[in-house]
Amino acid sequence: MGNQESLTGDRIDIGLGVNIDHVATLRQARGTRYPDPLQAAFVVQDAGANGITVHLREDRRHIRDDDVQRLSASLLIPMNLEMAATSEMLAIASRIKPEECCLVPERREELTTEGGLNAADKIPLLRDYSASLTATGTRVSLFIDPEPRQVEAAAEIGAPIIELHTGAYADSTSRGQRRDELQRLQEAAMLAHTLGLQVNAGHGLNYVNVDDVAAVSQIKILNIGHAIVARAVIHGLSRAVMDMKQLMQQARRENRKGF
Repeated sequence: MGNQESLTGDRIDIGLGVNIDHVATLRQARGTRYPDPLQAAFVVQDAGANGITVHLREDRRHIRDDDVQRLSASLLIPMNLEMAATSEMLAIASRIKPEECCLVPERREELTTEGGLNAADKIPLLRDYSASLTATGTRVSLFIDPEPRQVEAAAEIGAPIIELHTGAYADSTSRGQRRDELQRLQEAAMLAHTLGLQVNAGHGLNYVNVDDVAAVSQIKILNIGHAIVARAVIHGLSRAVMDMKQLMQQARRENRKGF
């Protein structure tokens, strides 16, 4: 599935997952049939992305059920379905069987996901929920803050993948704060790697701040959406995807020794 490849030793190739939610946001602004997220996903796929991410929210504010169904049936690269750990979403995922499901916290009034899942306080619930998803053939990911207790909880839950929430890093207002947040990401990624977890990351990453995160050698996939869709409005979607992937790969090449 896709073009994700491992390198020798602990070196891991860096892949790009593109979140296309905001293509659907533009469609929903007028209630039209366009732009079609599936058409956007084909462009993203052809531009070299390693996966497509969509968030099926409770209020269906952008991605809809039929979008998820069509994407799952049509893509040649993995689809990562972000969703809350609810019975409704479990039923949908069990029927569609996406390659990956990323469990995220969700509040109806939020503009975007505001933080990581508190996995450490929900271990029994998330263990059972993850087991149900795994039984359908879906790999489970937990969207968590870069905190040791959350990483360790993910391992205890049995989820094979974590996605580190990079929002605090992306929103840093000073060089010192950004350095501290990057260190938190590095340490969480190293801990997860030692525990045998695949490490992904995302939220708030853009063309200015992606390089330091992409250079963290334990991270396998960066999931990026808003910045790419925003650039696509001006420069085109294919160019936006290729520009982002080039920045990520350059950062990884320039950091051969890793962190």
